[in-house]
Amino acid sequence: MAGRQRWSSRMIFLFAAIGSAVGLGNVWRFPYLTYKYGGGAFLIPYLIALLVLGIPLLIMEFAIGQRLQKGAVEAFKGVHSKLGGIGFAAVFSGFVVVVYYSAVMAWSLVYLIKSFAFKLPWAENAEGFFYNNVLNISDGIGNIGGFSWMLFFALLAVWVMVYFCVWKGTKSVGKVVMITMPLPIILLIVLFIRGVTLPGALTGIMYYIKPNFGALLDTEVWLAAVSQIFFTLSLAFGIMIAYASYNKETSDITKNSYLTAITNSGISLFAGFVVFSVLGYMAHAQGVGVADVVTSGPGLAFVAFPQALSLMPLAGLFSVLFFVTLLSLGIDSAFSLVEAVNSTFLDKSSKVGTKKVAFYVCLVAFILGIIFTSGAGLYFLDVFDHFVTNFGLVLVGIFEAIAIGWIFGAEKLRSYINSVSDWKVGKWWTYAIKYVIPVLLSIFVITQFITEIKEGYGGYPGWALALGWLSVIIPLVIAIVWSIKPTKVEVNV
Repeated sequence: MAGRQRWSSRMIFLFAAIGSAVGLGNVWRFPYLTYKYGGGAFLIPYLIALLVLGIPLLIMEFAIGQRLQKGAVEAFKGVHSKLGGIGFAAVFSGFVVVVYYSAVMAWSLVYLIKSFAFKLPWAENAEGFFYNNVLNISDGIGNIGGFSWMLFFALLAVWVMVYFCVWKGTKSVGKVVMITMPLPIILLIVLFIRGVTLPGALTGIMYYIKPNFGALLDTEVWLAAVSQIFFTLSLAFGIMIAYASYNKETSDITKNSYLTAITNSGISLFAGFVVFSVLGYMAHAQGVGVADVVTSGPGLAFVAFPQALSLMPLAGLFSVLFFVTLLSLGIDSAFSLVEAVNSTFLDKSSKVGTKKVAFYVCLVAFILGIIFTSGAGLYFLDVFDHFVTNFGLVLVGIFEAIAIGWIFGAEKLRSYINSVSDWKVGKWWTYAIKYVIPVLLSIFVITQFITEIKEGYGGYPGWALALGWLSVIIPLVIAIVWSIKPTKVEVNV
């Protein structure tokens, strides 16, 4: 397409795609899931989910973006004029994620700045520092509490950084990812070398990798593997479609997909060794078991790990390295989500200009994100994260697979993939897109929905859960309305 932005090289595209996939979840979610769901045995459902769901869907998203040279909305309109809503649902879900994801980056920035203090302020009480000093957390989601000016300005700084990452489209993104993609890997290696030299590190690592094959009989383990694969590969956000649309139409799709997926999984596995070597040291220093110091999500990144770092020699230095790692992991994922939104507007009208689109998208996201700087911010973040990742993204994935498998034609897309790829994909890919993925993801959603109805989530009140469901329902309603509205032109490329 004449005038469309291009990546300056294939390496830049791979750095951008890998940078999007490798995010905070690789550090704070994957290691905990591995430990919780059978240690080394968890790698079995994880790898099966990667091969059966993750890689086929990633190949599909790369292929449709590269083939049609459009972002998610216009690409699915290219599949069929009534399917643009699927692309919108993907982009909308990604936008919701980046709004609350930026709050986590703001926390990281606060911790990074505080790491330069002569004595780490969380050394005496890491839990109290996070929940009281940083979050100023209220007693529940119904109590907004006060707003933290510290988090407000940190959030503003995060969005200024994101804006300057995307303000020139692929030109600025391409320059940024040359730093932000390799940097966290280098820093993780430094932290790993330090971690494994600490007393108790081996004990921590054994907790991480020791297999419990009995866990494989628990359906929750398999659901966790599917959820992790889906989220960590940036599937159904519209990101990978948008990024691939800036490739030349002859770029090797299969190699790109495997390199992105395998690198992402490798970094997740490696991050676990970093995390558990340090937690093993923390348990040793406090004279408790590793199980007593392990936690997930924000508790791992902003309570357990900082507390462990505070016990180490040169604590300030390693705290700086850790939070630079978190911030650089977050920035890649954040600007990729924004770029998916930007490409939607620019596909519609390139006359608006990349800088103006990027500015307004970042401004709106910043304003919406202010709620996460309140005392109830963590609760709102938890609700939206739960519903978008467990329902919204998976439903979009189902619709994408059905649209490509049955309307565009999986075989037709496979022919294109093989025409530009050295590594050919067999008919297994067609069967995966048409049958296996829609069925497995439907089972996943139904199972999660039944659990939700029976147990609720997090003890939150009905109105809060309704907000979560709205984040799932709104894009689906728009997708349905889009599909039934009258259209003048139908295109099936």
